[in-house]
Amino acid sequence: MQPINQGKFRQQVTFLRRQFLQEGDLPFRNVLSEKIVLEALNAMRVVWNDSIYTPLVTLWVFLRQVLSADQSCRAAVARLVVHRISQGQRACSSETSAYCQARKRLPENFFAEVARGVGRALDKQATQDWLWKGRQVYMFDGTIVSLPDTEENVKAYPKSYNKGGQGFPIARIGALISLSCGAILNLGFCRYAGKGQGEVSLLRRIWDILLPGDVILGDSLMSNWAGIVLLKERGLDLVSRLNKAHRRADFRKGKRLGSGDHIVRWKKPTSIRSVDRETYLTLPEELTIREARIRIQQTGFRTRTLIVVTTLLDPNEVSKEELAELYRARWNNELDLRSIKSTMQMDFLRCKTPDLVHKEVWAHVIAYNLIRTIIAQAAENQHVNPRTISFKGTMQTLNAFQPMIALQESCDSLVLMNLFDQLLDAISRHRIADRPDRYEPRLQKRRQKNYGFLRKPRATLKRELAKRVT
Repeated sequence: MQPINQGKFRQQVTFLRRQFLQEGDLPFRNVLSEKIVLEALNAMRVVWNDSIYTPLVTLWVFLRQVLSADQSCRAAVARLVVHRISQGQRACSSETSAYCQARKRLPENFFAEVARGVGRALDKQATQDWLWKGRQVYMFDGTIVSLPDTEENVKAYPKSYNKGGQGFPIARIGALISLSCGAILNLGFCRYAGKGQGEVSLLRRIWDILLPGDVILGDSLMSNWAGIVLLKERGLDLVSRLNKAHRRADFRKGKRLGSGDHIVRWKKPTSIRSVDRETYLTLPEELTIREARIRIQQTGFRTRTLIVVTTLLDPNEVSKEELAELYRARWNNELDLRSIKSTMQMDFLRCKTPDLVHKEVWAHVIAYNLIRTIIAQAAENQHVNPRTISFKGTMQTLNAFQPMIALQESCDSLVLMNLFDQLLDAISRHRIADRPDRYEPRLQKRRQKNYGFLRKPRATLKRELAKRVT
């Protein structure tokens, strides 16, 4: 990349940081640091001559785009035009071409490095009260997103095989999320189906970010023999649910720790599809695992009994009841994925090529992690757990305050900090009610409009309509 104008760079970094409360003496104010942004810029290998859509301006416009209800490029450029006029600068063109080209020139690694850097910085600053027994717990799960039906997207991420070529391209995304603060530390992409395209394979691609002593909290797919061995080799512990499709629990065997709680040895499977023969021969013959049977008696819950499997073997350090509570906290994973997919409108992406799709997802992750940072700031000020503050409420309040924050570039720092304090106070009031036994029917009340489905290519249907007219 060409040499950076230090004055202009710092001015743009300051503006970007200010939009997400990264100034003054607030807690977690160094999550989006100048160092993180500079390292991401230095990793770029492109020449940048655009005086309006610099990398940081492009990033800011992209973040505002994914945080807004109207996520069109036209609305994103219009917000930049308004901002430049409000600062006494010359209005740029309202056409979207320059912005789209600038976004295309930025490499995916730039967005990924900023997203990971912000996630790691927030997670590292999590207070001791937010941890589980003083240990970091990371949840992993996968989800799918729908892509625009373009030739490039279909080639990289094919459509569902059982819809006869109709529908939309589907990409699978796997994310490592911190249980303590909700930050996304890393994320991977793969196809919806095919060998090596599952969630377990995704985890192995992105788990280098984890440190020995960390705990992985996952669903039943994580309780496979080879995966647990590889986790133990990395010094990681696992808490997940038993996959009954591959293994049954027999509490008459093994070392009994209590009622419905024992330690058993799992023998190595005769074959493991995910590893080659040479690797298979190097794996141990047995694996020591703890199994705990949890009975669920709450009205409305689907599962009555489940088996939690873990490599945390000492019942004096972790009791059966604590394992049950920890596994129940895995529901936060579903809520976090819902926040980024539904609340931030990432379930249906807009970009036309796989490269831009990846950048769009990473932009959502950056915005998501920065919102989690603001939640952490509000939680620290009120001395509460960040999981008790509403993500959607925070996003709505931030969107309401951001135009005012953007106008405070030349204001006194005391005025700005007073505005930040009022924002955090408003956010802290959006609390999530503690309703552990709540249950609701999974049905929709509002009816959809009575239109049929598009079961043929659009061009074919348009030709048929044209024939009817003539």
